[in-house]
Amino acid sequence: MDKPDLVVVGRVAKAHGILGELAVDVRTDTPRLRFALEATVTARLRDGTHHQLTVSAARQHAGRLLVRFTEVPDRDAAEAMRGALLLASTADLPPIDDPDEFYDHQLEGLTAELLDGTVVGVVREISHGAGGETLVIDRDSDEVLVPFVREIVPTVDIAGGRVVLDPPEGLIE
Repeated sequence: MDKPDLVVVGRVAKAHGILGELAVDVRTDTPRLRFALEATVTARLRDGTHHQLTVSAARQHAGRLLVRFTEVPDRDAAEAMRGALLLASTADLPPIDDPDEFYDHQLEGLTAELLDGTVVGVVREISHGAGGETLVIDRDSDEVLVPFVREIVPTVDIAGGRVVLDPPEGLIE
């Protein structure tokens, strides 16, 4: 299990080339900060082990970020990183000035309830797709997908630990 102060900032898609470079699917709004020269991230490998990595180079290529880490010296080491999640501390996140924007980790774990207070479930994660963000809500032994738009999620109360939903008919059932 990850430490609660770590968030996913990228996922290693594959090795690139023979010098240990990694193709990374970015999962942060601040890739220049997270993957800056000498920045550190924690890699959680598929086997559950964690390793500290230090960025030695990063560049854009074909819709992905190509990153070199000091601790990944060659193609063999890069292949072992395939599928690893790259994690960074929430303490290093810049503050958000817009009251209608949130970091994923702020929403995860919030109780999702209807306007009348009926509990729907708990926000497990935020899915980022081409059509926008979706709240993935655990509901009993099922999951509910709710578009994260103001018309359907009119209230986000981080301090109160909840999001309020006003779903159209049939979305939750």
